[in-house]
Amino acid sequence: MPTLDRAILLPIGAAGLLALLFAVYLIFWVLRQPEGNDRMKEIAKAIQEGAQAYLNRQYTIIAGIGAVIFLFLTFTLGWKTGVLFLIGAVLSGAAGYVGMNISVRSNLRTAEAARGGINPALQLAFKGGAVTGFFVVGFGLIGVALAYGVFQDFNALVGFAFGASLISVFARLGGGIYTKAADVGADLVGKLEAGIPEDDPRNPAVIADNVGDNVGDCAGMAADLFETYAVTAVATMLLGSLLYKVGGKPDLVFVFYPLMLGAVSIVASIIGTFFVRMGRGTWIMGALYRGLLVSAVIALAGFLLITILLNNGGYLTHFDHPVFNLFWCAVIGIVITVLIVAVTEFFTGAQFWPVRTIAKASQTGHATNIIAGLAIGMEGTAIPVLIIAVGILASAALGGLYGIGIAAMALLSMTGIVVAIDSYGPITDNAGGIAEMANLPESVRQVTDPLDAVGNTTKAVTKGYAIGSAGLAALVLFASYTDILNNTLLANHLPTINFDLTAPPVIAGLLLGGIMPFLFGSLAMLAVGRAAGGVVTEVRRQFREIPGIMEGTAKPEYAKCVALVTAAAQREMILPGLLPVVAPLVVGFVLGAQALGAMLLGTIVVGVFVALQMTTGGGAWDNAKKYIEEGNYGGKGSDAHAAAVTGDTVGDPCKDTAGPAINPMIKVMNIIAILGIPTIALHHLFF
Repeated sequence: MPTLDRAILLPIGAAGLLALLFAVYLIFWVLRQPEGNDRMKEIAKAIQEGAQAYLNRQYTIIAGIGAVIFLFLTFTLGWKTGVLFLIGAVLSGAAGYVGMNISVRSNLRTAEAARGGINPALQLAFKGGAVTGFFVVGFGLIGVALAYGVFQDFNALVGFAFGASLISVFARLGGGIYTKAADVGADLVGKLEAGIPEDDPRNPAVIADNVGDNVGDCAGMAADLFETYAVTAVATMLLGSLLYKVGGKPDLVFVFYPLMLGAVSIVASIIGTFFVRMGRGTWIMGALYRGLLVSAVIALAGFLLITILLNNGGYLTHFDHPVFNLFWCAVIGIVITVLIVAVTEFFTGAQFWPVRTIAKASQTGHATNIIAGLAIGMEGTAIPVLIIAVGILASAALGGLYGIGIAAMALLSMTGIVVAIDSYGPITDNAGGIAEMANLPESVRQVTDPLDAVGNTTKAVTKGYAIGSAGLAALVLFASYTDILNNTLLANHLPTINFDLTAPPVIAGLLLGGIMPFLFGSLAMLAVGRAAGGVVTEVRRQFREIPGIMEGTAKPEYAKCVALVTAAAQREMILPGLLPVVAPLVVGFVLGAQALGAMLLGTIVVGVFVALQMTTGGGAWDNAKKYIEEGNYGGKGSDAHAAAVTGDTVGDPCKDTAGPAINPMIKVMNIIAILGIPTIALHHLFF
């Protein structure tokens, strides 16, 4: 390996290793904390076993699909691409698997810590979530660095990104279908029909509901953001290799600069975790934001230092813009992160008018709640898309296409602490459920309830962050697609292609791409509905056939609901999961490279809007229900509360299944197109 490769890759790999070591330290810290009483341990064990069984079955099914794709890639694109696909898939799955396993062991410890107040419980939940975050960035950075360091093949490197993306789509779909089928089924029968509280141990679906929080919001989000992190890094490296060359070969400084940003942010994020603690007030979200902002400031200082060192060493001479514009592109990425987080909280936090508008509309019935929720979801797309658009224009003006890639990588470099904030959510949600089922003192619920309410917001914020980053990452992937396409054509003495809106293939491709998020989302929503229907039937059967459940003298058959939802989720994820893999190949080989490129653009534009609308609206519906449950507009048991539960039930599959899964779907389509375009470009007769 050339000296420059080694000199840059070693510290990058060391930063990834530091993330893994810090995550291991957090695991040992969490596992040393008190677990609570025997009843808490019994409940937590049931959740652990259900989550473990689900993931084992899910990964077995995905492994079968992955094996077929591995063989196909190996025989068509070469063994390097096949091997890197396998490595990307394994690391993506491992990040979610490890994170989920520590999440289901942090939940009862958080409930026990809540006996001591909000700060001890917050500390435990956040550190449990941070394990997932640092495994994601550690595996991501080490995986990409090793993938290039060993094979030094940019075409094969795309295989690594494809492996991560494929796992992400299925993890998001399977986990999302599971968690929302269990949640919707439990709510429809337990809350609306039986009139029992959420997390009541008399509800046969309560364990499945708690399992779902972990396999969806922890394992699913980990795989999602691992994929986004890895894909963005690979896409920006690929773009750097295509745009900047020395002696006909890629200028490695521009290839590795995005990885340097990731390495710096790992150190910054580790430091930021020590600032997550309650101050004198009671603003829980403020404690989490403190850690994020400290990480962002330290990361920016590190980005500046890296840029100065590279500039003074004479390594950035080929950049066709002022050198420090690279740093300002990275600043734009961090600013986009902060703004999207803030805007998403505004639209999903109970302290602001959008959520309260939905809660107020609940007073006049179920229909007005649904109307308000849909409207807030639609409105919630405008500001994030405006932020992304301004960020794209500003970074492009400063650094061209490569500048957009750097902004995207800087945004994703904060993944470690952002995933930590997200994974805090299912841990506190489970902690509240365990406290309810174990009949812990009311003082414990007075701690876990506000932590859980903030957890709803953090999960919504992270989904907004993931979708925003997907918009930037997909644009970088599309730029790589067009460069590879035209380079392939030029190398074979063929005319290059543009995407003229007067060309029929472009119009057709845009329309076909635009329908993909709707078709994909509808398949995911219908899957949740069918699986939830099975849960409703089973819960009703148990209430009807097992005497003593409602009196608390008989124990529900929790395992039957867990098994039912597991089987349904695995079955239902296959069709929508394969759609983004097959559709680009069909369009490419039937209509050509021009239509395929337009299809990617249509999917990016429409997908970002649909995903934001679903996740923002769903998060707002959820917190509107919780706002009413706090005693507003009649409180629990009122007509407004019943309407809010309906809205939350509609919003659940939007925010936790279909909306978040559109994010990896967009990138899978782009990666499939990049892998297939050399063959498509040379073996198709264009219009």
